[in-house]
Amino acid sequence: MSTKYIKPTESELEILQVLWERGTASVRDVHEELAKIKDVGYTTTLKLMQIMHEKGLVKRDDTFKTHIYQSAASKEKTQKHLLGKMIDNLFGGSSTELVIQALGNHKASAAELQEIQQLLDNLKKQ
Repeated sequence: MSTKYIKPTESELEILQVLWERGTASVRDVHEELAKIKDVGYTTTLKLMQIMHEKGLVKRDDTFKTHIYQSAASKEKTQKHLLGKMIDNLFGGSSTELVIQALGNHKASAAELQEIQQLLDNLKKQ
């Protein structure tokens, strides 16, 4: 994959979620997972995964009759890139604004608040 990052569509992200969870999967495996949450045809899933391969979003092992796919980029790398773009585009580059919006609109659990506090404490020590 080139150094230029390809932004996945919403449907492509759904496929990537399955691949990140499983590591590797066939089109049928991915389709069966997607069918649990949305009405999608097998040929649509197949076509999307072929396009994703052409774009460099997934790798394909075609040494067997059934092609096996895996994500070309880690979940963490993709999250960092998309989050960076979102912070730049929606929050004027301010991660503080993002955090305020996220915590203001969603109820965080006590465990999540503790994790956030620990992160803040670690950042203060740097």
